[in-house]
Amino acid sequence: MDDKQKLLVIIGPTAVGKTKLSIELAKRFNGEIISGDSMQIYRGMDIGTAKITCDEMEGISHHLIDIKDPDENFSVAEFQLLVRAKIKEIADRGKLPIIAGGTGLYIQSVIYDYKFADVPGDEKFRRQLEEKADRIGAEALYKELEKLDPKGAAVVHPNNVRRVIRALEIFHLTGRTMQEFQSTQQSDPLYQTAIVGLIIEREKLYQRINSRVDLMMEKGLLQEVTMLYQKGLRNCQSIQAIGYKEIYDYLDGKISLPQAIENLKQNSRRYAKRQLTWFRNKMNVKWFNITDVNDYEKKIEEISHYVEGKLRIKSNTY
Repeated sequence: MDDKQKLLVIIGPTAVGKTKLSIELAKRFNGEIISGDSMQIYRGMDIGTAKITCDEMEGISHHLIDIKDPDENFSVAEFQLLVRAKIKEIADRGKLPIIAGGTGLYIQSVIYDYKFADVPGDEKFRRQLEEKADRIGAEALYKELEKLDPKGAAVVHPNNVRRVIRALEIFHLTGRTMQEFQSTQQSDPLYQTAIVGLIIEREKLYQRINSRVDLMMEKGLLQEVTMLYQKGLRNCQSIQAIGYKEIYDYLDGKISLPQAIENLKQNSRRYAKRQLTWFRNKMNVKWFNITDVNDYEKKIEEISHYVEGKLRIKSNTY
């Protein structure tokens, strides 16, 4: 185990407090942070993705943020290559690589030996599904996936047409669900990994999510999305992100702004639930409940001791 590269991973549902913890642990363990969020890679999509600001970084180096334009695609396979390269680069500097984020499949693809070249493809079938999505809507396609693979559908957003199509394509070719196909590729982790998961009481989490959406609107989420809308961006992977699709529906005149905001809150809460389902079923996580804010410092110490023991490293004294 000791000959493997050490890696710290911080996961949890949206709005739980991963950013704050990642900064604290990066200070304690001389680390650099790699974003594990599949949407923070996009430039100009700052408010809706709750992207960390320069001030919030507190001097800690961050990676895989603002590396793509919103009209570019980004795959799990590309994420895997980029993150593994960053892990080596950070380790070569004598620092601890820390992945912080909430996109389960992306993080899982880094830790385990997923070989995406082995995943089959059928371009003709994929085009048929894309045309079907345009004709009858993404929701109908998502319902097809729910019938074939309820567990897989539970961790995919209905608006993420690309992921839905990919799951249907793999089932079409192999007769297996995406999860069944992936399970045949998993083995021991490639890294000596400590996975820290944050949780809080559900009602408090939902309150945080709702408050975060209100704050996003105050900060100018509508203006941010309107700029993308006016550039003619549509049918892009980036625009399927929660916080953008809902505002697009408003700008298209389909719903009112209050309804768009309510949809955003509801979709964020559902996403948080799907994130927890994924992490609990797919990864070996050590969970820490941080509901009690008065106990936060004590909880930080508890998490630090866990990381020290799991990775066999010592924290800095400062």
